[in-house]
Amino acid sequence: MTTLSTAGLDTTTPAVILKFDQNVMHHGGLGAIRSLGRLGVPVYGVHEGPWAPAASSRYLRGRWIWQPDAEDVERTLAGLLTLAELIGQQAVLIPTDDAGAIFLAEYGGPLRQAFLFPAPPAGLPRQVAGKFSMHELCREAGVPCPSVMMPASLAEARDFAAGAGYPVIAKLSVPWRTSNAGLRSTSVIHSGGDLASLWHACEAAGAGLMLQEFIPAASPGDWFFHGYCDVNSECRPAFTGIKLRSYPAHAGLTSLGCAMANDELRTQVTVLLAELSYAGLVDLDLRRDARDGRYKLLDFNPRLGAQFRLFRNAAGVDVVVAAYLDLTGQAIPEGTQLDDRRFLAENYDPIAAFRYWRDGELRAGSWLASLRPVNEFAWFAADDLRPFGLMCARMAARGITRRFRRPGPSRAPGAQPRYRAGRAHGHLANPAAQAARPELPAAGHSPHARGTAGAVPATRGESV
Repeated sequence: MTTLSTAGLDTTTPAVILKFDQNVMHHGGLGAIRSLGRLGVPVYGVHEGPWAPAASSRYLRGRWIWQPDAEDVERTLAGLLTLAELIGQQAVLIPTDDAGAIFLAEYGGPLRQAFLFPAPPAGLPRQVAGKFSMHELCREAGVPCPSVMMPASLAEARDFAAGAGYPVIAKLSVPWRTSNAGLRSTSVIHSGGDLASLWHACEAAGAGLMLQEFIPAASPGDWFFHGYCDVNSECRPAFTGIKLRSYPAHAGLTSLGCAMANDELRTQVTVLLAELSYAGLVDLDLRRDARDGRYKLLDFNPRLGAQFRLFRNAAGVDVVVAAYLDLTGQAIPEGTQLDDRRFLAENYDPIAAFRYWRDGELRAGSWLASLRPVNEFAWFAADDLRPFGLMCARMAARGITRRFRRPGPSRAPGAQPRYRAGRAHGHLANPAAQAARPELPAAGHSPHARGTAGAVPATRGESV
């Protein structure tokens, strides 16, 4: 296995892995903790509870037990600045979800003395993360994408589905909103009854729903792109791979992926990123349409992709390491993409494989064979076993309790944060600050709270 040589690297600048998403099973942040921690970087994590699997990683120097709320700007800024005071020196800040990337782009100015993070055009992360606004941007830029519609009524939704033909893809137009809890961000709709049920659920939650034509999958599968763009929007490294399986099937996160170089796709995406003046980590999903041979953009995520550790170059660099090196003023070692590496999300792939098997797309023997060449796991790591054990325990508990109740987040947004030491060796640069109880502004008193004049205007079909 190719690993990055630490000789000549300066790893003294801490890193903070920032998570807004109320999902304790999010594995992208754990990958970032391990990627930087193994290099010797002091890593701190923001976690919704002390028993979140990622919070138990041996590579964490410290844990900030807190559920930030992107819609309460003042409290979130205060919480991050309190963490910066505890750390005692400037740190690299890496968001793992859309809400975090959008927050930093729009409100991160007061944080720049304490943290290092990219500076894309302020409104761009919100525009590309929004499902309908991304489609409008693609249309203006001439980027191939599926046909979509933001229906204003169930009747309009049915008309679109009748014209496009079932199945259709249904997406929450603003998937990062906390009020979307309990709704899947992406669903495959097979009938008018399914469409009506989802429409009413979204209506009750106040969530906008976008419909998208279903593009039949073409061999070898869906494609995705991971990269890091510097201040000049030069994307390096830039990686491409295929989704062998996803959860939910054909419309969700990668449960089994394979690194595969695709120069045509890489060029298409890097040109787009340069035209947008994009900066920072990026994760895109695309599908090749066999009807016209073009790669069509399905999703544009302006942040770290959860399966990023699938990819590395011949020098051992992944996108998180590239971001850390660039933001700390160090050169990014060059190297070609390592192909044929496989990544498995072990908590989701068995569920996904069952659906593929039920639909006649997978045989049991084929599933087992597909697991043998896996190089990287979302949770399991021989040098960091606790997150895997906690993940297994939580998945078992989720299966038992799902019939009776829907589990909520470990800590409600707005709760007072707490600092806890991590398992990695070392101490806070500012230990005196740890004893002080952080008192953040009262919830709901932010001048930037939702619905105020300071908010960025919502695009059609999106609510802030």
